[in-house]
Amino acid sequence: MLYKFDGRQPAVGKETYVSELARVIGDVVIGAHCYIGHGAILRGDYGRIEIGDGTAVEEGVIVHAPPSETNRIGGRVTIGHGAVVHGRHIGDRAVIGMGSILSIWSEIGENSIIAEGSVVKSRQKIPSKVVAAGNPAQIVREITSEDEKFWNWGKQLYIDLAKKYLDEGMELV
Repeated sequence: MLYKFDGRQPAVGKETYVSELARVIGDVVIGAHCYIGHGAILRGDYGRIEIGDGTAVEEGVIVHAPPSETNRIGGRVTIGHGAVVHGRHIGDRAVIGMGSILSIWSEIGENSIIAEGSVVKSRQKIPSKVVAAGNPAQIVREITSEDEKFWNWGKQLYIDLAKKYLDEGMELV
């Protein structure tokens, strides 16, 4: 679950759920009310990872940081199942779709949505409040109020799920 490495160890905020099947290694700071799903790997071994409050790192996600740098993931971000996040920054309330790849030094603006399976190339910057899709990811439209409403619901769903895992735990059968 939580592993000290090279003299650095993870810090986890209040009411944050980290699955016992996840691996959080080294210099990783996770905010409050987050969900770190089963099989997620957060490697703060030669860089630092900072995750804001209310963020969901779903199952099978891999997060890494550029060497000697920080990968900052904002508050209330959703990182979908199986995504690979090796970027520099994800803005608050962004959504990273399932199976997406954010390559080294990429940056995602706040309230943006990266569609499922998209590839954000090395050093590519996606501005705020847009939907980007494809390989390489390209802007396809601006976000709508319907997008915001749906993703606010989804973000709260994972905050509530984290609390439920903490309160009830899992039981081996």
